[in-house]
Amino acid sequence: MPASTSAAAPIPVVVAGALGRMGAEVVRAVLAAPDCALVGAIDTTPGKEGADLGLELGLEELELAITADLEGTLCQVSQSVRNAGPGAGAVLVDFTHPSVVYEHTRAAIAYGVHPVIGTTGLSPQQLADLASFSEKASVGGAVIPNFSVGMVLLQQAAAAAARFYDFAELTELHHNRKADAPSGTCIKTAELMEDLGKAFNPAQVEEHESLAGCRGGLRESGLRLHSIRLPGLVAHQEVMFGAPGEIYTLRHDTIDRSAYMPGVLLTVRQVRKLGGLVYGLERLL
Repeated sequence: MPASTSAAAPIPVVVAGALGRMGAEVVRAVLAAPDCALVGAIDTTPGKEGADLGLELGLEELELAITADLEGTLCQVSQSVRNAGPGAGAVLVDFTHPSVVYEHTRAAIAYGVHPVIGTTGLSPQQLADLASFSEKASVGGAVIPNFSVGMVLLQQAAAAAARFYDFAELTELHHNRKADAPSGTCIKTAELMEDLGKAFNPAQVEEHESLAGCRGGLRESGLRLHSIRLPGLVAHQEVMFGAPGEIYTLRHDTIDRSAYMPGVLLTVRQVRKLGGLVYGLERLL
């Protein structure tokens, strides 16, 4: 019998937030990936229902209409792959808004579509609920606060440095259209540092804020997180460690959203192999 030469079917991908800055970048990356097929575009921008996605993004006509109907799209793509077998489901890449990301993620799992979530703002309780739901449904998913490999390396370096420094503060800087603060990436970095179980920043003096909040958000571990929002910024993070006579600074700067696309595509390719929900790109590297 001759060997089969048929290639594996491309991964069906739906992008939610397709007209947003990150969503549009994901659309371009998926279109350029030979092992992926863009099968749905979700966006709630007024007046764009039914418009061709490609033309709206300045690309060639894609014959793919923009829709605000997330559940209808999930149902349709789920049905299209129902006979494809294990590990061949569709994928939802979500870059929308913190106010809807929980419902989007839960809906994707309910329809058997693997969620890849770049939208930040999920609470610890929501993450725990989604992880439980994902495991019960046997639908793998991934919540990735930051898709940059460079940021993963910064986080690992910060976790290592935390062993040796008792004083540290974190600052994240983003464009002024980011809705949540602090960023999910900054929170994730703090959590990795806190895995040691130690307390940070023991009090040296009785502090008084003449302007409430000027010292940043205080976590139970003693770490302080600061958020800056300005036009012109993309996504940046700094972790500063202090000790007598020295300052150790870790910094990562994203200057273009294309930096996230290798991580997005890696996650899209890996998520269908998962049996539950994972949190953080480092879980897939």
